[in-house]
Amino acid sequence: MLTLALLRQDPEAVKKKLQKKHFSSVEIVDQVIGLDDQRKKLQLDSDNLLAQVNAASKEIGQLMSKGQRDEAEAKKQAVSALKEQLQPLQNELSGVEQALQDELVKLPNLPAEIVPEGKLAADNVVVKEGGVMPTLTQKVPHWDLIKQYDLIDFETGAKLTGSGFPLYKGKGARLQRSLIQYFLNHNTEAGYVEYIPPYLVNTASAYATGQLPDKEGQMYHMTADNYYLIPTAEVPVTNIYRDTILKSADLPVKMTAYTPCFRREAGSFGADVRGLNRVHQFDKVEIVQLVDPATSYAVLDEMVAHVEKLLIDLELPYRILRLCGGDMSFNSALTYDFEVFSAAQEKWLEVSSVSNFETFQSNRMKLRYKDDSGKSQLLHTLNGSSLALPRIVAALLENNQSNEGIRLPKVLHSYFGMSSILLP
Repeated sequence: MLTLALLRQDPEAVKKKLQKKHFSSVEIVDQVIGLDDQRKKLQLDSDNLLAQVNAASKEIGQLMSKGQRDEAEAKKQAVSALKEQLQPLQNELSGVEQALQDELVKLPNLPAEIVPEGKLAADNVVVKEGGVMPTLTQKVPHWDLIKQYDLIDFETGAKLTGSGFPLYKGKGARLQRSLIQYFLNHNTEAGYVEYIPPYLVNTASAYATGQLPDKEGQMYHMTADNYYLIPTAEVPVTNIYRDTILKSADLPVKMTAYTPCFRREAGSFGADVRGLNRVHQFDKVEIVQLVDPATSYAVLDEMVAHVEKLLIDLELPYRILRLCGGDMSFNSALTYDFEVFSAAQEKWLEVSSVSNFETFQSNRMKLRYKDDSGKSQLLHTLNGSSLALPRIVAALLENNQSNEGIRLPKVLHSYFGMSSILLP
């Protein structure tokens, strides 16, 4: 959530940055400032009346101690009249404060200066490419390889739940477990503390990281208890420090977690959603950092390099993109996407996003730290997929297929227990 101080400092500059994100309702900035002006006036009037009530109440005590009961009784009636004026004023103040908050949360984060102009994925900027493009003698897509090697049962998953809920089995389940263990080990060796968080969160947690109200329709909502199934581990993990004041010595806070993730909105139709390309439930390992604002963009570069190392070790061709304003998430100030090349589908598949949210989330969740002077400041929060598994599995199967089986990258041999997946 943007701070009121930022909006009031230069409203036109804020509007210009919002337009870079192709946010159409920039008039909300003026509405928020107008509501804040109302709030300040009502707060001042309320404080003045309350001060009169307090002063008169104190005077009543003094009059009673002197035995001046008639004067005290008259003063009590004056206090009652003041309180009658105060109550509707406080009710109006509460209403304005809620309206202000309701409008403020509609504003997305502002893009960083280096975010490219643009609206669509085609406007994103490729900043780096790596890996070797495979040369295949056969180009069987992963949804057919999965059936041939008996790795995932989509039909039974659909019977158990519905479309978009895959059932991993046998070596398919082992491959998932191997990748998760490898990703977690890579993260913990880099100093990230591992967590196993709840898979359901309350409204406060979903609000704090920016999923509510922006992504409400994309989450599974447990209406009986008012809980949400997590769309990513970022939500519960970042909220560990909600309503917390840290010390400078505590920073950076580095966290990682494996969780299943749940997304109601599976997206488009056709080849884009076939097999593992887009599902409602998927496994993902996440990294989160809470850092001093002065270091957050250096930390973002470190996190990008950290995720890149995973793809290098998996021997997958990849590219890193800096997202344009129109293709960024609601919460992000700067995002780098990672894509791997699927040789059988002959297309790039997104497998990770690494983002700096600056103070957008910390302002919502009241996450602060005390600097060296003892002053409380908002922290910067960052997160990244490290990694999302479905399209990694798809690319591994497609890019490493041969007549003899599916070769696995060397880094997975010890986790998987063999170097290849052979036909059953």
